[in-house]
Amino acid sequence: MHVTPLIWIVTIAVILGLFVFDFFAHVRTPHEPTFRESAFWSAVYIGIAILFGFVIIWGWGGTYGGEYFAGYVTEKALSVDNLFVFVIIMSTFAIPRQYQQKVLLIGIVMALVMRGAFIAVGAAAINAYSWVFYLFGIFLVYTAYKLIREAGHEAEVEEERESKIIALAKRFLPTTEEFDGDRLTTKIDGKRLVTPLFLALVAIGFTDVLFALDSIPAIYGLTKEPYIVFTANAFALMGLRQLYFLIGGLLERLVYLSYGLSIILAFIGVKLVLHALHENTLPFINGGEPVSVPVISTGFSLLVILGVLVVTAVASLLKTRNTAAK
Repeated sequence: MHVTPLIWIVTIAVILGLFVFDFFAHVRTPHEPTFRESAFWSAVYIGIAILFGFVIIWGWGGTYGGEYFAGYVTEKALSVDNLFVFVIIMSTFAIPRQYQQKVLLIGIVMALVMRGAFIAVGAAAINAYSWVFYLFGIFLVYTAYKLIREAGHEAEVEEERESKIIALAKRFLPTTEEFDGDRLTTKIDGKRLVTPLFLALVAIGFTDVLFALDSIPAIYGLTKEPYIVFTANAFALMGLRQLYFLIGGLLERLVYLSYGLSIILAFIGVKLVLHALHENTLPFINGGEPVSVPVISTGFSLLVILGVLVVTAVASLLKTRNTAAK
């Protein structure tokens, strides 16, 4: 896949432009979005992401288009898991609903920047060492196991993690428990202090790093093209703020989400290990020669990912409905 520097520049400029538009059109004036507003703009950003997928197909062919859609769906599913953490962070700091938009948008931009760095490092590592796929695959399988182990206790695990992060932040930053509108810092008695909004951003920033460690190896299991990895991540994150307000209540009903994501990550982890074996260069495995193993196609990967997400969502909703009925 040949992507010129000009295409990279235009793509990044368009994505940044969409975030700037989002800030001035919706976030600059603090307010709590209505359901209608959130639903409309969520649909708009998902539509833009789908349209871009067809641009990939038109410009580079159906194979790369399939990789983009598989990557986008995977990153979008992992982003929904991000939303669950964001809900916990907002409740921990008691952030008023009308101020949450600013924290979310800045946090999402931070996530994109961090993932951009991870994408660059991942691409360089893959180009230099094919055995990196072994590490990515093993890490994803471990992450899948960790998700299953923590299933049902996500809130407790996240709250414990956030308390450690904030305790560390408060050791080095002068803080106040008072809000000053949607400002990140305020002055009290002539002293500059950080508000709970800033602390929430710190928590989200650390969380973004952890999610990037999961999501970047996952999408590199579906494509080796940095351009597809970056755009799939960018479009998955775009509209996440609106999705937060749209399905905030629904998140509590997705009780099997962790199980579904663990299956997807484990599947991609196995796919990565098989790919690494297929291109093996490690001397202590098969004498440094490639191993004849099945190769999982992008189309099959997309079907598995979509199938797991559908089953997870339906099973979760049925479970919570039956529990409510009882």
